Amino acid sequence: MSAITALLNPRSVAVIGASADAGKMTGRPVGYLQKYGFTGEIWPVNPRAETIAGLRCFPDVASLPAAPDAAIVLLGPERAEAAVRDLAAKGCPAAIVLASGYGEANEQGARRQQALKDAAGSMRLLGPNTIGLVNLSDGMMLSATGALEVDGLPKGRISVVSQSGGILGSLLSRAADRGIGFSKLVSTGNEADLDSSDFMEHLVEDPATDVIAVYMEGLRRPDAFRRAARRAAELGKPIVVYKVGRSESGARAATSHTGALAGADRVYDALFRQCGVIRAESFTDLLDIPAALASGRRAAGGRAAILTSTGGAGTLLADNCGLAGIEIPAPDADTTERLATLLNEDPAAIGRNPVDVTLAGLRPDLFRGAIDALLESPAYDAVVVVIGSSALATPDIVAGAIVECQARSDKPVLAYVSPHAPHLVRLLNGQGIPAFATPESCATVLRALRRAPLPPLPEAATPDPALLHGLPPGPLNEAESKALFARCGVAVTREHAVADAAGAAAAARALGGEVVLKVLSRRIAHKSDLGGVRVGLTAEQVPEACATMLAQLCEAGAPEPEGFLVQERVRGGVEMILGFHRDPQLGPVILLGSGGVAAELFQDTALRLLPVSRSDAEAMVAELKAARLLSGFRGAPPADVAALVDAVLAFARMAGAAGERLLEAEINPVFVLPEGQGVRAADGLVVLR
Repeated sequence: MSAITALLNPRSVAVIGASADAGKMTGRPVGYLQKYGFTGEIWPVNPRAETIAGLRCFPDVASLPAAPDAAIVLLGPERAEAAVRDLAAKGCPAAIVLASGYGEANEQGARRQQALKDAAGSMRLLGPNTIGLVNLSDGMMLSATGALEVDGLPKGRISVVSQSGGILGSLLSRAADRGIGFSKLVSTGNEADLDSSDFMEHLVEDPATDVIAVYMEGLRRPDAFRRAARRAAELGKPIVVYKVGRSESGARAATSHTGALAGADRVYDALFRQCGVIRAESFTDLLDIPAALASGRRAAGGRAAILTSTGGAGTLLADNCGLAGIEIPAPDADTTERLATLLNEDPAAIGRNPVDVTLAGLRPDLFRGAIDALLESPAYDAVVVVIGSSALATPDIVAGAIVECQARSDKPVLAYVSPHAPHLVRLLNGQGIPAFATPESCATVLRALRRAPLPPLPEAATPDPALLHGLPPGPLNEAESKALFARCGVAVTREHAVADAAGAAAAARALGGEVVLKVLSRRIAHKSDLGGVRVGLTAEQVPEACATMLAQLCEAGAPEPEGFLVQERVRGGVEMILGFHRDPQLGPVILLGSGGVAAELFQDTALRLLPVSRSDAEAMVAELKAARLLSGFRGAPPADVAALVDAVLAFARMAGAAGERLLEAEINPVFVLPEGQGVRAADGLVVLR
């Protein structure tokens, strides 16, 4: 039996520090185990009590009749460590520690948490600073959450992993009020040992779990999270994550633009996209989306039909669907004719979406017929039924009609309950119809029901120590940086690195036409800010420009440059930025966005974590507002998007091959030339460890 299996399905449970007072927090776990029908052995441990809740009480862990499969420790930090050590010595495979005052508190708490982990030895720990776990599928509660006071908690196919104990209780009580059932709920707390990814990996394989909802504050092991998410996608079990910490006090200081543009929360977005994880944008979504996904139905596309008996609510819903990118097309001709005949209406009046049946009333036969017609229509991928105030008098008729029609189709059917009617929401959810009290929730859920298949995982590049051999630590100058890019398959501008003004003039004559002149320095990152870039110079103008640049750098107190870089002037391309940096939590990240000097101003970027597949690179391009420029905006020729995708992949392979020595890298701008002409890296920066 694995440690997590022991926690979720123990045959015996020791409750260390159990209280005989059921009203106290320390008295709840024994009471909840009994209330929810746990059939195994319950062994309370308390030296001051002989019995608790009719059970024999043991004075200490050593006195237990055997090693328990699982234990819950209700003692404060000052005594929890000894209890954990005693449980480990007894042979207990897993224990839950509820107490706070550990790593979340201060440095002393962090030392206390490490001591707790050391005391556990090979025994696995959940917590500390957790409210425990709940297994509704099997009636096993190892928790002190007051949410278990609620009677009649429904069972379901959704499991929850939360890094907050309070959120676990909040979801449990909110779901019960709406008739939504859970399978298992786990609060991982401080994650001194077992973490959220451990439980995700277990629940993905759980036959009683179809959907996993995750409340996330951060990730200790991104690779384990990826494995669990990819496995969930293989099994068709959606993962929905609500990630807190979205706001940032400010972008971190970085040598490149990329570090400022790739905020930590946006890197989580990239991780979720690549893993096929659905991100809940609001706390409400964390319940709404899993509740709909638990029905097992998915939408083949983004077209929805709205059937309403109240015009205003139908319009409100249609408007929110439009904002969410859901199409609300008019019925096709055959469906229009069928609805007109059914409702005895003029086809011209009924051929609209939302389909309004207000005048026909809530006659069950007409209601069922209209739902069937919309579900059978090839024009729609999902149907939303708006429940108006007139349904309050006959809720069973409405619910029965929707349930009956849903059984004849494999398309998703949702209900938007327009009046304040919690009992009706609960009734519909209890009968397998995802029901919502707001139009925003319906629109969000419709978007989540439309999921694209997850592309194959690309192979990670093998680090190549020879790639960076001989290059110094710290920032490379532009010529060195672009030479590295070129070796890895990224096309760069024709250029010459020179030592002085005379060499710069000769280089300009060799290139011909107008050139770009730059100072060459490992110590000046943003050259244009200091007057270190001049565009459109002739060979004759180069010597004077070199002298001016040196004077400006001297006046600004900038370091003396190593020389000058003279490069061809590129015209007619779309300026993009291509960057790499290391996120401190999630690892290596590739960024693509609108480039040039205004890159940080526009904030038009897309991110992916390494490794990057071709489909990832193509999706990055498509996500940008600049995609319209690349496709040929206002008569401009289409840009060479295929070459840009190839450049992204080459840059990503370079980053993977460079390994841990590569800290930051950036091409800004990379010019995307007209179709068939490729791309050119016009400026570059590399920072090495």
